[in-house]
Amino acid sequence: MKKLFGNLLLLAVIAAVVSFFVAPAVAFFGIRSAADANDVAGLSRLVDFTAVRQSLRPQLSGNPAAMAPAPTFLEDPIGAVRRQFEPTDTATVADADAYLTPAALAGLTRGDGRFASQRSSAAVGEAVGDPMPAPVFWSVNRARLAVTDEGGSRTIFTFERKGPFEWKLVHIGLPEGTAPAVPAGSVPGATPAPAPRR
Repeated sequence: MKKLFGNLLLLAVIAAVVSFFVAPAVAFFGIRSAADANDVAGLSRLVDFTAVRQSLRPQLSGNPAAMAPAPTFLEDPIGAVRRQFEPTDTATVADADAYLTPAALAGLTRGDGRFASQRSSAAVGEAVGDPMPAPVFWSVNRARLAVTDEGGSRTIFTFERKGPFEWKLVHIGLPEGTAPAVPAGSVPGATPAPAPRR
């Protein structure tokens, strides 16, 4: 009986350790599934929209200096205060929001990269394949998974631990290049337009 209890305990520990490290991949597939189902509530549990939006803005602005992290208040107090009062580029905000719709998130998880903003909700069900994400970086509190398209461009998803088995998407790294124009209808309040296919 003691041996059986010991084996069950060992099995439970192994299962907990595997779950601990496989949780980011489960979160990735959860995002893909919730995006396909247009489940906004499910996406809000798996995606930190504020952090992802902030990660997308400098990538869409076309300014390489914007990719560098801003200095902290202790490093540059005057610059930190000035940045609080600088106007936000509304075009970049709209572009970032175009990548956070369920259709666009579904496209990003399938390697659409910068073209994901052109996906419409009707195109979600037309996915030809579901590429598997490849691990790029794995640590106790942060993990990165990459999806590669046919041309070799990688979209990188960064997940951060929020609990023992809870992970949230906090950063999306788009492939190099320029983003296509955001079609009307991708951003809330705009009139819908057909999404061009690659």
